[in-house]
Amino acid sequence: MPTTPERAHAVVSGASSGIGAAIAAHLLRLGWRVTGLDRAPAALDAGGFTPVLVDLADRSATRAAIGRLSGATALVHAAGFLRVGPLGALDPADGEAMWRLHVDAASVLADGLAPTMPAGGRIVLMGSRTAQGAAGRSQYAASKAALVGMARSWAAELAPRGITVNVVAPAATDTPMLRDPARGDVPPRLPPIGRFVQPEEIAALVAFLLSPDAAAITGQQITVCGGASL
Repeated sequence: MPTTPERAHAVVSGASSGIGAAIAAHLLRLGWRVTGLDRAPAALDAGGFTPVLVDLADRSATRAAIGRLSGATALVHAAGFLRVGPLGALDPADGEAMWRLHVDAASVLADGLAPTMPAGGRIVLMGSRTAQGAAGRSQYAASKAALVGMARSWAAELAPRGITVNVVAPAATDTPMLRDPARGDVPPRLPPIGRFVQPEEIAALVAFLLSPDAAAITGQQITVCGGASL
């Protein structure tokens, strides 16, 4: 991993809000250069940050956007959204849209950036504790569970090059997604610690996984749940 900030360049998807924005801000404070990919304008306005407007559900647009990037040493795929529905009322369009953004976009981003990553490169995919299964969230859970299989496959492929791939799987995190009306009658559950996970806590873990100290951690799903898994 590059040890000088000017050489550390992270591509962060979903950087306009929520966990993605927290990750971008955290890395900037550490001296990283950050390219933020999102279809919404980023609120960040800081030296070292380059926003790129792109619809990550559009494969061609995503390929074109990353084709213009160079020197990426890390990829963090944090873009995502949640749609819910019980059996008997599943919306195929919702399931397809979540798959395109969570899984297909991750594939396009990694396929375009990993081949030129240097030794010490890092890939982190934002999963979810829901990947283990949750009533009313089967389509979302399926897309997040798929990230684990991809990450472990990529980790095995990239380990000889010194590149790690991991999944960070938060439980209910205090982001706009938590308050999205599209959740319907599937409210978030408060973790045993008595509060929701904070985006900055996820950002700090991601920053560690991008650091040289995490070089021996690869192919793992790390759950941040505030005790919800107990």
